[in-house]
Amino acid sequence: MSKIIITCAVTGSIHTPSMSPYLPVTAKDIAAQAIGAAKAGAAILHLHARDPQTGRPSASVDHYRAFLPAIGAGCDAVVNLTTGGSAVMTLEDRLAAPLALRPEMCSLNMGSMNFALYPMLGRRTEWLHDWEEPFLRNSDDLVFKNTPRDIEGVLRRMGQERGARFEFECYDVSHLYMLRHFVDRGLVEGRVFIQFVMGVLGGIAAEPEHLDHLKATADRLFGAGYSFSVLAAGRQQMPLAERSAAMGGHVRVGLEDNLYLSRGVLARSNAEQVEKVRALVERLGRTVATPDEARAMLDLKGAGAVGF
Repeated sequence: MSKIIITCAVTGSIHTPSMSPYLPVTAKDIAAQAIGAAKAGAAILHLHARDPQTGRPSASVDHYRAFLPAIGAGCDAVVNLTTGGSAVMTLEDRLAAPLALRPEMCSLNMGSMNFALYPMLGRRTEWLHDWEEPFLRNSDDLVFKNTPRDIEGVLRRMGQERGARFEFECYDVSHLYMLRHFVDRGLVEGRVFIQFVMGVLGGIAAEPEHLDHLKATADRLFGAGYSFSVLAAGRQQMPLAERSAAMGGHVRVGLEDNLYLSRGVLARSNAEQVEKVRALVERLGRTVATPDEARAMLDLKGAGAVGF
């Protein structure tokens, strides 16, 4: 079977430091966990930044610059910077680091949506930082904004002007139609790389039947002109990754998407999840792609053209 790309989403902006002592927050920890994930088999590193003092998601270019050179020196994985940042950031905040640092690849959410995180409050009553509980609780009134105008701007500024390729994050079937719209307008060219994002409350649920429907819809809309990957938030991370691999797709894991390695067992690192999913896909007969193979598959500009 074809080569399979493993993406690792190292820290994200959804989970808070109180949820796991292994969630990387400082530049040193983000770099170390990213390099560990690459050595375990991740060809792509999907990266967010955090304030090292509070663990809060950060849009600061300086916070990104604190760990990106170490990652570049420690591995050859593709650096994929988020343009989603956090749902509480403005678009200009979210774009500050990608615009300045010119990565090979960046993510692009294909629509506005409710982004409800408050179920993660659970029964927790103690928090390391005073921002965590209100951040989660107030997500019952949180909308992640990415309008067609916003998406067009990202495609022009990051794609056309800076040569980045995209991980198109599709949280629901409607997002596939939005992506097709921009292909038809000529703002997305070449083979598209779609990340089916499943399990966020406000988007499509992480259920096998929904993955089948997403794949069938993408087949109709893009024919042979696309590749897909799957991330499932929470406990469906590994089952749907395995299903994606069996369908010929790629996979994404990491502490951004799920803090656990198995039921009730926290993952002690991103590398642990990469190792687990690698074993799953190799048992299916898939061969893990190297970073350079991923660059060729996704037509990336190469690490030599980045700005960090």
